[in-house]
Amino acid sequence: MSADTHAKILYIEDDQEMIDLVSLILSRRGYEVKGAQGGRNGLEAIRNESFDLVLLDLMMPDLDGWDLYHILKSDEKTRDVPVIVITAKSQPIDKVLGLYIAKVEDYISKPFHPNELVASVEKVLSITPLT
Repeated sequence: MSADTHAKILYIEDDQEMIDLVSLILSRRGYEVKGAQGGRNGLEAIRNESFDLVLLDLMMPDLDGWDLYHILKSDEKTRDVPVIVITAKSQPIDKVLGLYIAKVEDYISKPFHPNELVASVEKVLSITPLT
């Protein structure tokens, strides 16, 4: 998928600087990125707007990322939205749990290289039809 498709991406993260960084990286590639600071704001955003992809932090103080992921996957409206986890939880077991148990589309450990993020987003969106 080329970036000119204007995919809408929601990044749910408690660190505003990370939201700004990821938004900058992806908007330069033509993606429309909306940030939601914290899990509860992210849940509200995805319930009020449709997105082609969710980027999700796991460790957030107000609503744990895995809890939010399970809420999204149990809701008929959001269950088919692909999710890429972006987290500081970088142990191999964390990645295995995310990719093979929870079945997230990709798992990126912080810190990451911008090209790693772009490649992951492009890969996931290329196999997922836009809404």
